[in-house]
Amino acid sequence: MKRFTSKTQKTGELGEKICVAFLQKTRFEIIEQNYTKSFGEIDIIAVRNSKLHFIEVKSIKLHKVSYETYNPAENFTKVKYLKVWKTAKAYLAEKNVSPETSWQIDLYSIYIDTENNHHKVSKIEDVVFS
Repeated sequence: MKRFTSKTQKTGELGEKICVAFLQKTRFEIIEQNYTKSFGEIDIIAVRNSKLHFIEVKSIKLHKVSYETYNPAENFTKVKYLKVWKTAKAYLAEKNVSPETSWQIDLYSIYIDTENNHHKVSKIEDVVFS
């Protein structure tokens, strides 16, 4: 099991837990979490309607700050995307997933409001960098 020690890592861990709960409520089946290779990691691998979703989660804790002030999705750069893509391809090969299986990379931003013990989930589906 992965160990989270820094403040940022703990925020990320909480964001991933919130994201998993959100996904389960929206009828996703969670296949795996924190799938790691030497060249990258995928936070959540899930399936819905026979489509695999490789999910990157970006989280931020807010205290009396509007959701528009900062978008954690801005940290999902092309370099990070390429690492997720390469890791997804490794997962597909390792698990012998049929080439006909449909899959995509999704980005979920989790805004954690520490004052009101509330959160907001924002998603961008089927992310592609050109």
